[in-house]
Amino acid sequence: MKKTYILMLALAAVVATGCKKGKDKKDSDSEVPPIEVAEATTDSITLYNTYPGTLSAGVTADVVAEVSGRILACHYKAGSYVNKGQTLFTIESTTYRDAVSKAEAALSTARSQHDYYTNQYAAMKKALEADAVSQMEVMQAKSNMEQAAASIRDAEAALSTARQNLQRCTITAPISGYISNGAPDPGNYVNGQGAPVKLTTIYNNSSMTANFYLSDTQYEDLLGRNGGISSEVYRNVPISFKEPLANSYTADLTFVAPSVNSATGTLLLQGKLVNKDNELKDGMYITVSLPYGTDPRAVLVKDASIGSDQLGKYLYVVNDSNKVVYTPIKVGSLYQDSLRVVTSGIEPGQKYVTKALLTVQRGEKVKPVLTK
Repeated sequence: MKKTYILMLALAAVVATGCKKGKDKKDSDSEVPPIEVAEATTDSITLYNTYPGTLSAGVTADVVAEVSGRILACHYKAGSYVNKGQTLFTIESTTYRDAVSKAEAALSTARSQHDYYTNQYAAMKKALEADAVSQMEVMQAKSNMEQAAASIRDAEAALSTARQNLQRCTITAPISGYISNGAPDPGNYVNGQGAPVKLTTIYNNSSMTANFYLSDTQYEDLLGRNGGISSEVYRNVPISFKEPLANSYTADLTFVAPSVNSATGTLLLQGKLVNKDNELKDGMYITVSLPYGTDPRAVLVKDASIGSDQLGKYLYVVNDSNKVVYTPIKVGSLYQDSLRVVTSGIEPGQKYVTKALLTVQRGEKVKPVLTK
């Protein structure tokens, strides 16, 4: 009887232990967090080398004062768009109006003198026919008439200059575009008579120029791979910025400097691009991506899934045991705005964490939820 009781207790303990283990296993499975993952994919992509550069406005023009005087008025707002021919500044014009009046008077006098000497010459020629005057007197009359004609030309030139100077007292925009600040305030004196004085600058940003430099060896490589900038692959060269902009941009390479700078060993390349919504500004820093080849099986992951630390770039890969593994990677260029080329560290088909990067832990067991 005692043995039977002991056997029953032992059996009950085994059953209880088994139930507890089963319950613990069920609870442990329910605690495994679901995590979104994606698989590394492959695609045939164009490979790029990147170069730093800057943007410049397609057309710029300095607004200058070519006469001397006080600025009476400024007719624009700094940073605004101005049209070609629009009045920008008014310079005190009293001196130049007086010069026009004097030049007009001098021209009138010269014309009167010419009329007088012309009539005198005609009379002298008739008098010569009647032997009333000498040939020398006729020649002198002709000389006086010709000198009077020359005086008219001089007076006309002086009047033209005086009128031009008067017109220059009203300074207009040489091109259409956005105008900078920093111009002298009304009341300031400018001395533009001897040499033009820069007042401000207008930038026509409707098109922009991308400027960047290649070393001579890089340029030789470019020629060897694709046949120079006339190749079709250089018609839509990607342009990127430190921070993403609302629009995407590509440039059409149009210019290569005819010589290498001997001091730097580089030569200038330029490309043209359209400025969408006036988003781009003169002087902005850019990155130019020049194509140099293709990779038929490039490994791609979502760019937002890549983390960075002191060791470089990494992914959280989920292994066959559904555990999170910290995986250092090396990356290449951005592809289709959201994917990143991985040159080493992950193979096609491997799963990697796409979300909750800040909460996932190395070695943690997770329940992967595959997303596209």
